[in-house]
Formats: sequence, C-alpha cells, structure tokens
Amino acid sequence: MATKKVELLIKRQDRRDGASYWEEFSVPHEPGMNVISCLQAVAEQAETKDGKKTSPVAWDCNCLEEVCGACSMLINDRVRQACSALVDNLLAEEGGTIRLEPMTKFPVVRDLVVDRSRMFENLKRVKAWIPVDGYYEMGEPPLMSPAQQEEGYPLSRCMSCGCCVEACPQVNDRSDFIGPAVISQVVLFNTHPTGKNNADERLDELMGPGGIAECGNAQNCVKVCPKDIPLTDSIAKAGRATTVRALKRMFDR
Repeated sequence: MATKKVELLIKRQDRRDGASYWEEFSVPHEPGMNVISCLQAVAEQAETKDGKKTSPVAWDCNCLEEVCGACSMLINDRVRQACSALVDNLLAEEGGTIRLEPMTKFPVVRDLVVDRSRMFENLKRVKAWIPVDGYYEMGEPPLMSPAQQEEGYPLSRCMSCGCCVEACPQVNDRSDFIGPAVISQVVLFNTHPTGKNNADERLDELMGPGGIAECGNAQNCVKVCPKDIPLTDSIAKAGRATTVRALKRMFDR
C-alpha cells in the first residue's frame, strides 16, 4: 500500500535582498500533523519532490501551541499560525498542494522567516507597558474590578504575531500606519489602573504620524486574529479617546 503524501509548494528566498523562488516538496502524511511537522519533515529529507538536493527551509517557531506568535506565515494565501494549521483540515478546505509563503508586510530574512521589528518598535513608541519607578516596595497596587479584568483579558492575549498587520490594507509601502495590534495595546494599558497614568502620552502617539487616523476601517484584522481579540472595538475606543484628547488639548491652550 502506497504511503499517503502531503504536497507542499514553498516560496523561498536565500537572503534579505535576494530574489524569491518556489520549490515543491512531498513528505509522508502522519495523523494529526500540522504545518510545522511538514517543515520538519522537509528539513530532514532536504530534497525537493523531484529528488533535487536543496538547503533546509528556514522558518520561525517556538512554543508550538499558538502562544508565541513566531510561526505566522501565509498558508494557502491566508495568514495564520503554522503550529495550529492542521494538515488534514487544510486538505479538506482546498485539497491538493499546501502553499507556504512568508508574510508580505515584513522584510524577509530568509525563506519563511520575517523581521517583525516594525511591530516591536511601534509598541515601544506607545509605551506599551506598565511603568514602575523601581524594584523597591511600593505598597499595595490599585485593585481591578471583575469588569475591568474581563475587558482587559482578551486584549492581553495579543502575541504580536503580525497576522492583523499582514491583513491590513493600510499597512503598505506608502503608509506608516502603526497597526491594529499596537492600537489595541494602547487601549489595554490606558484602562489599567496604573497604566492610565501615562494614558495621555500613548494617545498623543496615536494622534501622530501613522496613528489611528490612518485606519481605513477595513476590519480585516479582526477576521484573521488567531486569539479572537476584538481589535475593531479597541480601534473604536481609541478613536473616541483621541478625539477627547484633541479637544482637551485645544481648550487647554
């Protein structure tokens, strides 16, 4: 009995400034395998479907349980996590060959590995953290009500995977749009009892170049988020907050 095979078409790039090209691979099917399993099998055999020797495909991963966000890529033209993309489901959806490509909104490092520094620099720009003065005893922190916890928890699940950025038409070569994930993190930290002390600084950044005004309300982001974060709700809340902040700044002059 012939062993069932999984056919893969992978877009490759040997270096940052190199040209991209496609290679086709065929690996043995295993029950319950995901895309990462396929890439591991490709790395082990290191040859294309037609028997040509090739270098192992480079990809990024860490947790393998959809927590770290490192393995984001385009799988059959849709951005998602490779660790949670099950092969049997992919074949049931479209059948035939599984196509793997790097995300297009980030610079390619090699093959399926991209540089997501853009997201992390924007998180730094809006101070997406809870600032503290030091590591000495500062007493009891302010309490959060159950309602505040329920509102903040979905936003805290963001893993900076880049899926929302990849799906957003406003993120392109002609725009410096900060992206949906960063806006949502501003809402998270601005509603935190301690984080709200720096709320105006974060809102001022959202009102600057590439800020919330660049959002076109396409709502692609919320459709592709692997953590089901209510990104459009966050964008709406941030929009109201920046409007209030702008009025306050105008009348405080």
